[in-house]
Amino acid sequence: MLKDSKAFSGFSVNDIDAAKQFYGETLGLQVDKNDDMGGLLTIHVNGNGNNILAYPKPNHTPATFTILNFPVKNIEAAVKELKARGVTFESYDSEYLKTDENNISKGNGGPSIAWFTDPAGNILSVIEIGSE
Repeated sequence: MLKDSKAFSGFSVNDIDAAKQFYGETLGLQVDKNDDMGGLLTIHVNGNGNNILAYPKPNHTPATFTILNFPVKNIEAAVKELKARGVTFESYDSEYLKTDENNISKGNGGPSIAWFTDPAGNILSVIEIGSE
């Protein structure tokens, strides 16, 4: 029944205009705001029509897990470019998770990955894979 559905994901933010600026200008994604539907944002993440919905929520609580991963071919270059655009990356130094001086986690049993947050505190990442 749902196998052919064009499913999409969504998440809440506490400031829809800050989210539009961050996802659109800082991250460089196409973002459409639909004022007829309460200011919902459609974030276009690729050319396949896989869009993400961001919706305003006054009592928003940031997700405590990664809500959106951006695959990249070169994580060092991606992190450097995003930092130049004003993105601040998270640093971790625990028994289970460590990031290097560039805020990138390498060799922790998975791909190289770096985490950052949107203005609402939701956790995002860039993750290095063979192809984007």
